[in-house]
Order: sequence, then structure tokens, then C-alpha cells
Amino acid sequence: MLEPGQTAPDFTLPRDGGTELTLSALRPKKVALYFYPKDDTPGCTKEAIAFTGLAPEFEAAGTVIVGISKDKVAKHDKFIAKHDLGVALVSDADSDVCEQYGTWVQKQMYGKTYMGIERATFLIDQSGTIAQIWRKVKVPGHAEAVLEAARAL
Repeated sequence: MLEPGQTAPDFTLPRDGGTELTLSALRPKKVALYFYPKDDTPGCTKEAIAFTGLAPEFEAAGTVIVGISKDKVAKHDKFIAKHDLGVALVSDADSDVCEQYGTWVQKQMYGKTYMGIERATFLIDQSGTIAQIWRKVKVPGHAEAVLEAARAL
């Protein structure tokens, strides 16, 4: 399980718009890397809209926002267009990055057990070190808490 103070595992994944995103290439900016279960579901939509609404403040704090789920890039593109999102969305179709970050977990709903993405956010500093982790995120107020932490770095 990753902890603050550890180096954030690097990755290169396909992103919205048909390009790729490499985590280490974003340095020396800070990164708010948020894992979410699925595009266009109520909680995930609210979270993406909240991060988008604060995007100018994140930019002023030298922080890039990156959302990551198993959804394919085409679905990310539709999600962004539908809700006018202003965050980068990357596709971890094979869950490799989710597993590295410990967000690919066993979940339970209506008595059924299944594997899925735990809603979590990793704030990564300018040198690629994990500064703070939020696990089992509740959406209301979360983007604001991440912004406050980014400003403090």
C-alpha cells in the first residue's frame, strides 16, 4: 500500500483526445491524481465537475488534475463533451495503474462482491513524491480539500 513520502509510480496511459499522458512528464508541476469508478455516473460526474470548477485555482497553485478510470478513451471524450469538463482523463483499461496505487479493490453492493476502483486521490509534489492520500473519498467538499493541500505544498 502506497504511503505519503513514497515516489508515485510512473505510468504512460492513453488519455482523452487520443494522445498519451506520462505522469513523470508533468514535473515540475504538482499533480492531483484522482481515481474514480466510472464515467457519467452520479458521484463521478459530480467529482469531475467539482475539479473542473476549481481548475483555474489548481492551475494557479501549479497543479495539474488527472482523473483515471478503466473507461476507454472514447467514453472519456463523450463524458468530457457532455459535461464540459476541464480535466485530463486517462484510461487504465487493464487496471495496472489502479493495482500499483492500491485502488483496484474488492467491493460489495447489494450482497454481491466484485472488483472495482476505490474512489481515491493522490496529491503528488513537484519531485514526484506522494504528499497526501485520500482514500474512500466522499465527493462533497473533496476537490476543495485537495486544492487546499496543493496550495500548502
